[in-house]
Amino acid sequence: MTNDLMTNDLMTNKPITPKFEVSILFGQNYNTDAHITVNQGGTSSGKTFAIEQVLFCLACQTPKQVITIVGQDIPNLKAGALRDAQTIYHESATLKAQVKNFNKTDRIFEFHNGSIIEFKSYTDAQDAKSGKRDYLFINEANGISYAIYNELALRTRKRIYIDYNPNSTFWVHEQVLGKPNVQLIISDHRHNPFLEQGTRDKIEAIKKEDEELWKVYARGLTGKISGLVFNNWYVCEQIPADAQLIATGLDFGFTNDETACLQVYRQNGELWVNELFYQTGLTNTDIARKLKSANVSRQTEIIADSAEPKSIEEFKRQGWYINGAKKGPDSIKNSIDILKRYQVNVTRSSINLRKELERYKWRVDRSGKTINEVVDSYNHLIDALRYVALNKLSSAANNNSKVKSRLPFIPRTIGKSIYDELIKG
Repeated sequence: MTNDLMTNDLMTNKPITPKFEVSILFGQNYNTDAHITVNQGGTSSGKTFAIEQVLFCLACQTPKQVITIVGQDIPNLKAGALRDAQTIYHESATLKAQVKNFNKTDRIFEFHNGSIIEFKSYTDAQDAKSGKRDYLFINEANGISYAIYNELALRTRKRIYIDYNPNSTFWVHEQVLGKPNVQLIISDHRHNPFLEQGTRDKIEAIKKEDEELWKVYARGLTGKISGLVFNNWYVCEQIPADAQLIATGLDFGFTNDETACLQVYRQNGELWVNELFYQTGLTNTDIARKLKSANVSRQTEIIADSAEPKSIEEFKRQGWYINGAKKGPDSIKNSIDILKRYQVNVTRSSINLRKELERYKWRVDRSGKTINEVVDSYNHLIDALRYVALNKLSSAANNNSKVKSRLPFIPRTIGKSIYDELIKG
């Protein structure tokens, strides 16, 4: 927001009419139809600024709206969201004309039409039960507990906005994303047209030091635990319609270990994986029933744990196309090496596989040094995926895929209103 400060023209001494300058993030958040809009973004993507511009527009357009912006604590709000809001306010004469007062003590913008924007923090879930609102914005959500969010969400009538830097998975990934009426926007500094080039260069330079940090801060992708085996997987919404099914992977379990089953597809040199089931206490009869329920064709090859030849033979006699994984002395390392040559896309509904991938680590020795052996835990679905790699995937894979941010934008026609005055001048 650099070129529309409230100044006078030096030649005519007439006031310049200011307006909001907005990024694509503004349009995406303003035009959403979702009840919950989640903004996952890298550093300096401008997500907080864009959401607050949206909230100012909503407050101006409809009388008596109650809008609550929530932060981890008041110092964080003052240093971040509140400071951005004051910048937006001071840079727009049109907005200033709509605001009756800013109560610095209570941190409340009061509008002439009766709307308010309040900045608050809550100590616990009980504290969050006080008050209702039309719009809710959870700023830097990974610093706020799910219990507090849930109480606030229950008392929000119209729409909820959430933003955060994706340092690691937390309750938004586990409790919110993937549910109906939720939109996810992933952004990074490239979506912020107002950022200086020097800042962009600094962000991109992170890649030379730590690629995982670069993925989080330069590309807005969710961070993962240090020392993980796989860092080449990403969440997708669904399997592409034109993806080719390679095989079904099956790892047997029973009492303590889950029986795990997934299907692996290939498209454009990338792998696409979808979890089918993950459950303890399944007999072979139960597994066959679940395979049928998941619409696994008897013509589709199943690659199973070769340590269970009796079970494999039983499934063959039932008419299933099933074979044991081609294991060997270095099969774990070899299958990992094969999988790491691909970009692996995991469906959002594959919750257990995603959890395994987030925890599947290399062993460390007593000195804390990583050694070339994996920790044998959190790996039942990963084992099923490895079995498919051993039998069906060649070692030659596309290794040139690039990490991309996903940010669709569909403009919407809006009639002349306060929106036009704020955004278009």
